[in-house]
Amino acid sequence: MNTEKILVTSALPYANGPIHLGHLAGAYLPADIYVRYQRLKGKDIVYVCGSDEHGVAITITADKENKKPKEIIDRFHNQNLDSFRKFGMSFDIYSRTSTQVHHKTAREFFTAFYEAGLFREKNTLQLFDEKANKFLPDRYVEGICPNCGFEGARGDECENCSANYEQTALINPKSKLTGETPVLRESYHWFFPLDEFQKRLEEYVETASKKYHWKENVLNQVKSWFKDGLKERSVTRDLDWGVSLPLEEAKGKVLYVWFEAVLGYISATKELFESRGEPEKWKEYWQNPDTRYLAFIGKDNIVFHTIIFPAMLMAWNDNRPDQYILPENVPANEYLIFEGRKFSKSRGWGVYVGEFLEKFPADPLRYCLAANSPETKDASFYWKEFQMRNNSELADILGNFINRTLTFTSKNFEGAVPEAGKLEEIDREFIEIISKTPEIAGNLFEQYKVKDALTELMNLARAGNKYFNDSEPWKSVRTDKERCATTINLCIQAIYSLAILFEPVLPFSSERLLKILNAEKKGWDEASKLNLAAGHKLGKAEILFGKIEDKVIDEEIARFTEEPAAENVKLIEYDDFAKIDLRVAEIYSAERIKKSEKLLKLQVRIGKEKRQVVAGIAKFYDPETLVGKKIIIVANLKPAKLFGLESQGMVLAAEDSQGKLQLVELSPDTETSARVK
Repeated sequence: MNTEKILVTSALPYANGPIHLGHLAGAYLPADIYVRYQRLKGKDIVYVCGSDEHGVAITITADKENKKPKEIIDRFHNQNLDSFRKFGMSFDIYSRTSTQVHHKTAREFFTAFYEAGLFREKNTLQLFDEKANKFLPDRYVEGICPNCGFEGARGDECENCSANYEQTALINPKSKLTGETPVLRESYHWFFPLDEFQKRLEEYVETASKKYHWKENVLNQVKSWFKDGLKERSVTRDLDWGVSLPLEEAKGKVLYVWFEAVLGYISATKELFESRGEPEKWKEYWQNPDTRYLAFIGKDNIVFHTIIFPAMLMAWNDNRPDQYILPENVPANEYLIFEGRKFSKSRGWGVYVGEFLEKFPADPLRYCLAANSPETKDASFYWKEFQMRNNSELADILGNFINRTLTFTSKNFEGAVPEAGKLEEIDREFIEIISKTPEIAGNLFEQYKVKDALTELMNLARAGNKYFNDSEPWKSVRTDKERCATTINLCIQAIYSLAILFEPVLPFSSERLLKILNAEKKGWDEASKLNLAAGHKLGKAEILFGKIEDKVIDEEIARFTEEPAAENVKLIEYDDFAKIDLRVAEIYSAERIKKSEKLLKLQVRIGKEKRQVVAGIAKFYDPETLVGKKIIIVANLKPAKLFGLESQGMVLAAEDSQGKLQLVELSPDTETSARVK
């Protein structure tokens, strides 16, 4: 048994709603596949996760439902834990940040930094709702993103462009409590000096990324933060839900969730070994320099696990003898979108894991998400692709090879492994494929290339079908029983190997297949060998993967093709519309904005007047194609700064069901400055 220690964490999901397929593809399935693979390799590995149960997302949900936060976190923690269990997640522990051990751990970190004089203490301006008589945490505010101009951006982060910013940078902010425009008021807070750690963080990222081959998408995001310069971050906030501070002067304040949530990995590991009666053993993973720590996350959590959490661990190590390890790698995935559009809870767009698993087995979903994993770029879940992968790959390739072999064995060899005879070239070639596949696929899993590894595993099943067809056992069973026995023996050996190799991706099917084979599970490397002895009695063959009918999938697709009803549109008075001044403008210059994938800088003419407009259409238009076009802009919108550039208006564009934007274009002879009514 290999004694190398590996610590794996997956991002803690908020306990304010059910998890959806995008969550699985981002932070959970890739980690589970990796962990299961390493267990088969005999590694000493601990897999930690749990619910993030503090922060404004929880209190907002509680406010909406007129319930206490505790009721919300209990409901969704248990609901998500059940979904994870049914999906086959193999956590060693799925904890929660509302536990006493977590609160104690978070306070220990705060106290250590406070006593070391690390924090900066100062008054800051925060948004305050005078009507509610309350400071507004970030997610209690909505407005226009200062980075991309997206309307409905949160007070701390834009879900459209993933930008992070101070809530005071939000354009036209509105309180989600009352709908009022908040005012600025002073509040006293403690700040973590993230800027002081930039040089060390850059050195850490440079060293780790080269040694452990970090993903390019992760490095690009980290480097953009470094380029902009790290800034101090408040570690406290005015809120009554969260981890309270161990200071008399901090009544009414709690630890900011960004500070304490990541510490949930440590507290959960403590809880795990406490439950095993080994309360000090958690240190062998978190404070052992030889342990490999891998943090599996989604795109939106990259900065917290490559910059912020490592900085916190560095700060602890600067002042304490018990030294924490930093992540060796942060293999973050990009976003999974649903039928071409982003998952949206508010718009009912997407599928939650619990409801999915009420209709379909877990393994086909695991296989589809793994085969289409957003490893380096966004990917989309389509119902038709899910059906195709289940029917054409799981059923027709893997399932077909298993069923035809075992059915043939039952009929012609009394359900037992026949003895192999003299090997021919075709046999030796097939044995070579069996022997090499574990190493090839394993190396890809080690590099977090799940899609490529899965291709290699399915190629073994394809090779099995080809070997079966080319060997023609249905003929040799009548003309050369020994030759037929050799063919079937090797096919059964390959099936046993497939049962082991597919376990990380198809755990439920693998378990069923081993029962059918009447065999015990061996380690990953054993799958390269011919393991089942002649005469080994097999169990009864059964269909592992059923076909999904068109009717079933068409019903699912139909649930997401209905357009919003007109009666759901909020009506306004004509006087409200009359306040908007829509004008015809001509684009005479267009260029991309550095560091932005979505924004273009447009120079437009409105009659004799010239203006600069920043528009989020860079993904859909090349700048040179826009010059000369007549468009419509909102001419009386207050100027706003986006990416440091002033935008003096807003262009009108239509958004289709796939999220694509198309400018509202007018005839070339339309007079500029003409008013649109």
